[in-house]
Amino acid sequence: MENPPPRAPAPVQLEPWSDDDLPLLVANNSAEMTAHLGGPETEEKLLARHRRYLTMNGSGQMFRIALGTDAVGSIGYWETTWQGEPAWETGWGVLPEFQGRGIAATAACLIIAEARSADPRRHLHAFPSQDHTASNGVCRKAGFTLQGPCDFEYPKGHWMRCNDWSVDLSSADTP
Repeated sequence: MENPPPRAPAPVQLEPWSDDDLPLLVANNSAEMTAHLGGPETEEKLLARHRRYLTMNGSGQMFRIALGTDAVGSIGYWETTWQGEPAWETGWGVLPEFQGRGIAATAACLIIAEARSADPRRHLHAFPSQDHTASNGVCRKAGFTLQGPCDFEYPKGHWMRCNDWSVDLSSADTP
């Protein structure tokens, strides 16, 4: 009997954040996942974050990163002001068991398209910690341009040294 042909990997998809995604937010709150972000948040802060994700109402959008039927992470974009200009900011997290497969870079390319459709006049920025090699690699692979190092407050009261990566959403040369 012949072996069946290998199944193609499921495509990475972005699905709007829903009330059912709280367990994903909790899974992303581990010490491993928040090591470059000041550590895990309290349950109260997680619940407040979940409510914000559900009610962004035009000020951005959060998504569950899906690989087939698996929820493997989260990504989104939201309004910010950077160097006196309105901009979008993005951030992501892919669960450890799904890391190293290019999922975050693919999701970052998809979030560029989402932010561009929301307001192409803005820039989209990502601010990974300088020592977070994987997230800086995601920015590079997704077509962000390194603007340089900066000090960035996240979470509130916790300053960290980051890299400022950006995409000009009005340019046709970006993904």
